Amino acid sequence: MTNHWIDIGNSDCVLIMGSNAAENHPISFKYVFKAMKQGAKLINVDPRFTRTSSKADIYASLRSGTDIAFLGGMIKYILDKKLYNKEYVSAYTNAPFVVGKDFKFKDGLFSGYDEKNRKYDKKKWAFEMDKNGVPKMDRDLKDSRSVFQLLKKHYSRYDTKLVSKITGTPEADLKTVYKTYTATGATGKSATIMYAMGWTQHTVGVQNIRAMAMIQLLLGNIGVAGGGVNALRGESNVQGSTDHCLLFHIWPGYLATPSTKWPSLGDYLKRRAKSKDPNSANWWQNEPKYMVSLLKSYFGEKATKENDFGYDWMPKLDAGKTYAFLDMFDDMYKGKVKGFFNWGMNLACSLANANKNRKAMGNLDWMVNVNIFDNETASFWKGPGMNPSTIKTEVFSLPACVSVEKEGSITNSGRWMQWRYQGPKPLGNSRSDGDIIMELGYKIKEAYKEGGAFVEPIMNLKWDYMTDGLYDPHKAAKEINGYFLKDCTVKGKLCKKGTLVPSFAWLQADGSTSSANWLYCNSYTEKGNMAARKGQEDAVNKIGLYPKFSWCWPVNRRIIYNRASVDLKGQPFDKKDWVIRWNGKKWIGDVPDGGWPPIGSLEKPHPKSKWAFIMHVHGHAQIYGPGRADGPFPEHYEPLECPVEKNLMSGNKQRMNPVAPVYGTDADAYKTCDPRYPIVGTTYRVSEHWQTGLMTRPQPWLLELQPQVFVEMSEELAKLKGIKNGERVLVSSARGSLKATAIVTKRFKPFNIAGNTVHQVGVPWCFGWRWPQTGTEDSANLLTPATGDPNTKIPETKAFMVNVSKL
Repeated sequence: MTNHWIDIGNSDCVLIMGSNAAENHPISFKYVFKAMKQGAKLINVDPRFTRTSSKADIYASLRSGTDIAFLGGMIKYILDKKLYNKEYVSAYTNAPFVVGKDFKFKDGLFSGYDEKNRKYDKKKWAFEMDKNGVPKMDRDLKDSRSVFQLLKKHYSRYDTKLVSKITGTPEADLKTVYKTYTATGATGKSATIMYAMGWTQHTVGVQNIRAMAMIQLLLGNIGVAGGGVNALRGESNVQGSTDHCLLFHIWPGYLATPSTKWPSLGDYLKRRAKSKDPNSANWWQNEPKYMVSLLKSYFGEKATKENDFGYDWMPKLDAGKTYAFLDMFDDMYKGKVKGFFNWGMNLACSLANANKNRKAMGNLDWMVNVNIFDNETASFWKGPGMNPSTIKTEVFSLPACVSVEKEGSITNSGRWMQWRYQGPKPLGNSRSDGDIIMELGYKIKEAYKEGGAFVEPIMNLKWDYMTDGLYDPHKAAKEINGYFLKDCTVKGKLCKKGTLVPSFAWLQADGSTSSANWLYCNSYTEKGNMAARKGQEDAVNKIGLYPKFSWCWPVNRRIIYNRASVDLKGQPFDKKDWVIRWNGKKWIGDVPDGGWPPIGSLEKPHPKSKWAFIMHVHGHAQIYGPGRADGPFPEHYEPLECPVEKNLMSGNKQRMNPVAPVYGTDADAYKTCDPRYPIVGTTYRVSEHWQTGLMTRPQPWLLELQPQVFVEMSEELAKLKGIKNGERVLVSSARGSLKATAIVTKRFKPFNIAGNTVHQVGVPWCFGWRWPQTGTEDSANLLTPATGDPNTKIPETKAFMVNVSKL
């Protein structure tokens, strides 16, 4: 989230698209209702009329997988009607930047496409530079090669008639949504977006969110109260786990995972682009301080300048290879993976193409499953269609305790790090994840005392986070914050060895500081555990920041990019719900996104000031994003499996995302416009079950509320198929089939797609065969395809093709 949960209450318009917040994030609606009581409009766009829809002022339906067409139409609406905030767009975004002549777009493809390798040469999308190496700009936004003019050209095709043909959204509904939402481009108004997996789990997932970010930038809705692009995380600590490198391609604090492309620390640190603009903070130029402090946290005194601070000891990605779940299970299916730790997950149910994944686990030598209960992953070998006598995989199950049985922090969707305390002690022989990890580390170190391959990273790793034989979360939290490792002078102050670093601005690149995550430097200081604070006093601007309650990264800033909430003189656009304000000497309100004085003017910027978007090389928000794998502008592509033969937006040329991953094993099958699978399928959650249902399906009272996997369908489709409400049916795709109970409702309606009737159904993904113990239920991911977004590899489980038939 750029903003936070409480801030939703400051919005003048809330768009919920790609999520069903009322059912899946019900507490968030406390703040949605607060905004509505103050006059805000709630818009919901969803293929299905959900509980969120029932609370909305405006509801619009759309076919799954067509969000970019919908949002692209809104971009055209903003541009055609001149509803954009020109002052904001010109000063704070890269709309004025001039793009090089190599950039082109034709027939659904951007310039630089390599058809053989299915990838783009992104150098073709570069900006033109002036003699000083700074991007050329036209702040009047009139240059034909400016981002702004290229944006207008790109989205000129997205008129409401064509968007309606693609999405199935009635044209009148499109215009109502567009008019209501874009009214917040007016000075002093704001709108926010609440999205979740309904946007991310597509072959264009990243570009879905990019499109919305572009809308927010055009309207001036980033950095302001009640604005932002707000991801609704699916569990209370998903944000925290991402911050601390749960994903393969990032290290803590969103540092890139080292690759064989960068064999030395020097190579790694040289890879980032440099800015020659004196007014660009280009904050990532501080990466050497963060990287060295991280390595010092890992290896302590063993990490020295002479050995690259231990960089060589860290694992590196093979250049050109990704290690996402889809790729990992593809390798596992091919017999290339021998051992597998399945920690706190149930991938036999949660990952796309479940049949392939379950067969893949049968090719392992061993698997370790760490979880609170047995699950379909640990017991895959005795699941449906499995013959245990032919499976060699040895499974070890380590029982973990539940969240209330351990102490530590969680970081919620709004980046607020909150400390929670242990309630009851762990039951039976279950242990906290920290205890399990610590003992595993000690056992590995003990084994390596006798030698082995590449001993240094194991034996040199700092491993001192226990107190009285148990994992100590306070020790870990302090290590994450970081220490001064020797007496040194920073910012004119003497910092004593062994004291906690006050913030990441104090970290050094010479090995004198440590920090296991630079973003969390400031979270546990000599003042104490910031995440445990319970202060109830709001900030001076009274917009719900509550700066002394918990702690928020970075440096307790509650709304990021807040320097874009003010004009060039530092005065807020929104006089009522202001975020920060320059009082002539300093910023007041929220923690500013950099303490420099206001920019002053575009013609002659203040020499000590910096542009508002400090994390970008050139200091401006990216309406044009040349770093993405699939293009600098979001473009509508059909899902890999879809009900149409051609992409109407690209003149019937490029149907699907040209760089989306596809797999070629005998377990992978993809079908488009196949009469055997004529119905669009999607997956979603229900309030009664949690994730794959591991924590809820064993509970009889919750299973009584939602006892069976179901397939929800329209009355029209049920009539066409001769299916009655409550009947058991078979849902099938090119990859597998699933028995389900038919739920016939008015919540789905047939779509009119370019004159053709297209039906859609939905299946919740929270079931599996392990519970209920009848063994009659199973996962919706038996149906979904192994493909996904080319930037993140998140699977496309929200749009695929199925059929439904009576049993």
